[in-house]
Amino acid sequence: MCFFCGLKKYYLEFSGRSEAEFSIPPRPRARRLPMLLSRDDVAKILTAKDNIKHRALLTTVYGSGLRVSEAVKLRPEHIESDRIMIRLEQGKGRKDRYTILSKKCLDLLRQYWRVCQPGEWLFFGRDKSKPMSIGTAQHVYYQAKKKAGITKGRGIHTLRHCFASHLVEAGTELYMIKRWLGHTAIKTTCTYLHLSPDYLAKTISPLDLLYSSGGQA
Repeated sequence: MCFFCGLKKYYLEFSGRSEAEFSIPPRPRARRLPMLLSRDDVAKILTAKDNIKHRALLTTVYGSGLRVSEAVKLRPEHIESDRIMIRLEQGKGRKDRYTILSKKCLDLLRQYWRVCQPGEWLFFGRDKSKPMSIGTAQHVYYQAKKKAGITKGRGIHTLRHCFASHLVEAGTELYMIKRWLGHTAIKTTCTYLHLSPDYLAKTISPLDLLYSSGGQA
């Protein structure tokens, strides 16, 4: 930082340059790879809570790959049960999209509907006229994670990462995962190719291919 301050002082004060002529590009932000959970760990988290609203929330986030901000803003009409899809309106980047809806999740949502009778918001807060807050949704996840005895992973967004990674392991086309996640660039979705142990384990080294094709060292 002192180095940049010295450069700025030199150009502006000694060289007589203007602020418009001197610009230091910002340093790229450090990016951490997502921490993933196994299918067994996710299953333990989803079944850890007795509260049916909390179970429905976590199951929907994982089963459809939702951002927590999208999950808490769901309305009943966004669940298109006849098409087995969820419609997301004005998600990140103010884009609408559809994502998949698990039949098991749909069954749970129907149970939840009969028990809790949500109104305007599918996952409501203490006041039924308002959606659950993101902070509350995070707290629900941390409680379930603790009860399940899971120490890996970070916040509720981990479930979205697991949705993508587990689909990669299952052989789902990357383009479809991109659409369901609402990514703008395919390179963002490609991150999950490098995170999936099962996917990496299926990759054959070119050295093995060389010998399996009859080549010689």
